[in-house]
Amino acid sequence: MNYLAHTWLARQSDDAILGALLGDFVHGQSTLRDWPSPVRAEIVRHRHIDRYTDAHPAVTAARLRFGDLRRYAGIALDVYFDHCLAREWSRWSDVPLDDFTARVYRILWEHRDSLPPRLQAIAPHMMEHDWLGSYRERASVDRAVRGIATRLSRNGDRLVACLSVLRENEAEIDATFEAFFPELIAATTLMRDAPADISTDHPAQ
Repeated sequence: MNYLAHTWLARQSDDAILGALLGDFVHGQSTLRDWPSPVRAEIVRHRHIDRYTDAHPAVTAARLRFGDLRRYAGIALDVYFDHCLAREWSRWSDVPLDDFTARVYRILWEHRDSLPPRLQAIAPHMMEHDWLGSYRERASVDRAVRGIATRLSRNGDRLVACLSVLRENEAEIDATFEAFFPELIAATTLMRDAPADISTDHPAQ
């Protein structure tokens, strides 16, 4: 899942939303100790959500549609799933999308001085151009994927090539989201009922 879905799944608290945002930017165990316990727990939960997503049968089947591009398909699918969430936001949330994204941007702004350098660099662009809210529009998927491709150390063209496959299979991938996302919500609820062990990168047993 990408930024919008991760933050929505963490909407229970501002600390959780911050941890959800940090999940792609804080790596390893030693750097976890730099953050308060509720934030650390959500960083670890972010990793578990990513693993659950990658291993889900519906998502695995969707990646296979990309043939020899499937190594990069996960990135394109993550972005497209944010579009699916934003496109029908009122199905999933009682809070208007603009209100929710304003909350996320406020949290980023309040913590701007302590963010990891890469997120610190991205955050102003995210806020200025309303990355999260823009996922309502289908064109934002292509823009986001192309932007990610420019930041890859190599093979960005392979990621961009996923966009044509995505368009050719859009109806099927919409169905993938419909099957997968409610199960992800349920799985995330279970993760919260059994809090993540912040001393390890493995799910709580």
